[in-house]
Amino acid sequence: MTLAVRVPEELSARVPAEQRGPGLGRDAVRLLVSRGCEVSHHAFAELPRLLRAGDLLVVNTSQTLAAAVDGRIGHARVVVHFSTRGDDGRWAVELRDPDERGTTRARTGGPAGSEVRLPGGTGLVLEEPLAPGCERLWWARVTGPDGARGTGPAKPEPRSTDPEATRILGLMREHGRPIRYSYTERDQPLSVYQTVFALPSADGAGSAEMPSAARPFTVGMVTELVSRGVQVAPISLHTGVASAEAHEPPYPERFAVPEASARLINAVRAGDGRVVAVGTTAVRAVESAVDADGVVRACEGWTDLVVTPERGVRAVDGLLTGLHEPEASHLLMLEAVAGRAAIDHSYEAALRGLYLWHEFGDVHLILPEEGPHSEHCSSNCR
Repeated sequence: MTLAVRVPEELSARVPAEQRGPGLGRDAVRLLVSRGCEVSHHAFAELPRLLRAGDLLVVNTSQTLAAAVDGRIGHARVVVHFSTRGDDGRWAVELRDPDERGTTRARTGGPAGSEVRLPGGTGLVLEEPLAPGCERLWWARVTGPDGARGTGPAKPEPRSTDPEATRILGLMREHGRPIRYSYTERDQPLSVYQTVFALPSADGAGSAEMPSAARPFTVGMVTELVSRGVQVAPISLHTGVASAEAHEPPYPERFAVPEASARLINAVRAGDGRVVAVGTTAVRAVESAVDADGVVRACEGWTDLVVTPERGVRAVDGLLTGLHEPEASHLLMLEAVAGRAAIDHSYEAALRGLYLWHEFGDVHLILPEEGPHSEHCSSNCR
């Protein structure tokens, strides 16, 4: 899906909401609400009054990592974006060239055998593209200070005792910074990229880029929602590096839907409530855990699900998300939730209303037009 609109550069959110003026908080963003082709405009602080008792918010608890680290190939400077840690101990990485604005620009990937020097004597050797035809992301093996390649079990479960994982996670903590793109004004501390729902994982895993739909939530907002009878179901999906230029479809990502959250989702679907995913990551996780009988099952592992209008959604009734670029692959998921006409109409309204785009921008709440959700039945638990 490609929208026939152009987003002016001045509608890019360059700094977080709380830095735009005195006394502002994270929740000082606007909220576009669409129910079919009906659109209304609100402040995000009105969200508790737009939901109702019995609704369920599905939220991603993945923490954001300081996934951008400076390195060198020969004498050339590069920035390594650590995207995804594989089961075999390797990392999927994207190499980018630093630019004059302190951000980065795309560079040609590879070739195989290229060695990247990182701080502290750690290095990477590029081995192969992430997938055939994907030259942007490469699998890379970690090397130690002596240049020896790390060795380990062929397919270890990721855990904090994995020496290669521990080395890179420590490198991020000491030398990394959040991934930043050119539309932002300046580097920000990692805390700016953590949502109120973020939790450290036992193995140190996290997201290369912030699950940003949840960024405007505050502790006070969550308290008000719960006091009004809106429930919250946590899931996790560790996001990889987005395709900032080419808008490629998402590739496999690690996710988990806990047993308690699966039960909550099924109970709400059986009643009169609505299941509203906070972010496209929450949609991908939940829709990857729907079993053959149409019930969401506790599930974890890797998902390669791409939610399209043809596939549809089977466990989610609504979606709270940011505003996506007209060429973004995420728009297919929005179309699956609401339909093409509704998305066209809402994005035209967002442009007319001068809403702000990207991870520090305004948000869009997509709700069903009427009545309870439809019955769903499919299977995609990976």
